[in-house]
Amino acid sequence: MVRSSLKPPAAETEPRVRRGYFECRYGQLHVHNAIPPGGGFEEGTALVCLHGAAGTGRVFSGFLALIGRDRSAYAPDLPGCGESDGPAHGLGAAEYAAAVGDFLDSMRLRQVDLLAHGAAAAVATELALTRAREVRRLVLVSVPLAAAIAGYALRERLARVSQPLLVLRPRDESWDAAGRVREVQPSARVLDLPDQGPDLIQSAPETVAEAARAFLRA
Repeated sequence: MVRSSLKPPAAETEPRVRRGYFECRYGQLHVHNAIPPGGGFEEGTALVCLHGAAGTGRVFSGFLALIGRDRSAYAPDLPGCGESDGPAHGLGAAEYAAAVGDFLDSMRLRQVDLLAHGAAAAVATELALTRAREVRRLVLVSVPLAAAIAGYALRERLARVSQPLLVLRPRDESWDAAGRVREVQPSARVLDLPDQGPDLIQSAPETVAEAARAFLRA
């Protein structure tokens, strides 16, 4: 009997991190994404990650490779940022949220969790309010609660959010503002990270993934 020297392909143990384009009302939306190895029915609720001002979904690259081990995760370049199309004029939180909503519809995602960094807290808040049935939980990193964001009254709008909320608070320019989240959301969980500085998503993705995974599966 001749024995084959071919070995069966090794099972995937890490998520597949890829990129793709999806249609939204402003053209094509460029999305970084991670799919769990094997996928399947045991996968957790999909997570949509929103970058802050002047950023792109690329800032979540290291984080996606970690959180994508047990759930699909998506990090779009918001319209007009990175490789996504956008209108000639600037957009506000409501318009960004509507574009992300187009993506949710095209993917037929009936329920998602949101993670937002910095000014994207406004976009996540608007999604939580306008798509309350679809948005299950929120994780906000470095919340600039003290200031209006491009005319968006974050403090007032965040007070109306009913979904469970986790705030990650590294030592950065939003340290004091983020510490006041419980003034508008008394039930919010606030995790202080005084040993972590700016750019928490990129500098300590393991810390963010561990905190987010524990909160999202609770």
